[in-house]
Amino acid sequence: MATAGSSQIRGILFDKDGTLVDFNRTWFGITMELAHKAADGDEARARALVEAGGYDWEMEKFRGGSVVAAGTIHDIVDLWHPELTLAEKRERIRAYDDYAVREGSRRAVGIEGLRETLEALVAQGFVLGIATNDSEAGARATAGALGLTALFSAIIGYDSVTRAKPHADQLHLFATRTGLKPDVIAMVGDNAHDLEMAHAAGAGLAIGVLSGNSTLDDLGPLSDAILGSIAELPQYLKSRA
Repeated sequence: MATAGSSQIRGILFDKDGTLVDFNRTWFGITMELAHKAADGDEARARALVEAGGYDWEMEKFRGGSVVAAGTIHDIVDLWHPELTLAEKRERIRAYDDYAVREGSRRAVGIEGLRETLEALVAQGFVLGIATNDSEAGARATAGALGLTALFSAIIGYDSVTRAKPHADQLHLFATRTGLKPDVIAMVGDNAHDLEMAHAAGAGLAIGVLSGNSTLDDLGPLSDAILGSIAELPQYLKSRA
């Protein structure tokens, strides 16, 4: 079911990877490097781990909703290292998170028209935020590397809240930090869990974008609107005013 589709949208909460950042160009190399570490340099094993994480070698992209595309570092460590003790998993999560913060920001490739789109939305009076299943440190580092930090009123990671997407926590935290009610916030994302969070939180709009790894069929049942990318968002929201 779609949300009510409030016409009084005042805030926009963006997913990061696949929505603001080109997911495959940014994360494929990083994921392969982490998989090589996990596989102790065994190429075949590393490729198998990446495939288990959701990479389609024929299509050369991660599948929408897959562990790498939609999950947290915790999910990846659970998938790749089921043999580790809890303490060992925590240490591996810290190591992978540190690597992702450093390399994710260094290699971040923004969606075409990213800065222009965000600046246009700010000029239209919208309050912007990021909600990602990456860490908050990773999201802040990427925003900083792309020179976008000042455009966002809140940057929220999986570790900023008790429960990551698809639970409502990140959108509710954005609402608390900005003083906006959930029903005047639009959630924009490229994966089902972004839109599921919108519904769980009572967001005013759930907007899917096809710039990431999900298809029209994946996002359609959960979306009030589906756009090619966020570049279409200023005109779309203007047309609803």
